[in-house]
Amino acid sequence: MLVAACVVFIYYSLWTLVMPFVDSDHPLHSLFPPRVWAIRLPVILILLGSAVVGSFLSVVMIRSSRKKAAKAKAAAAKKKA
Repeated sequence: MLVAACVVFIYYSLWTLVMPFVDSDHPLHSLFPPRVWAIRLPVILILLGSAVVGSFLSVVMIRSSRKKAAKAKAAAAKKKA
């Protein structure tokens, strides 16, 4: 997993930091997508990651409040009996 992360980091770094200085007709440009995706991809990944984390937190908070409500209801029923 660390190797994959390093490969992605090196590829993205070359794409964003080195390729703008290479001539546009150089064969290396065929290995990389258009430069506009260098901004779009991280933005999409950040939005997707934020949505996943937000959804997870929402589910955890909803389940927690349901458990608290069930405990309170059980305690109230116990007091009546």
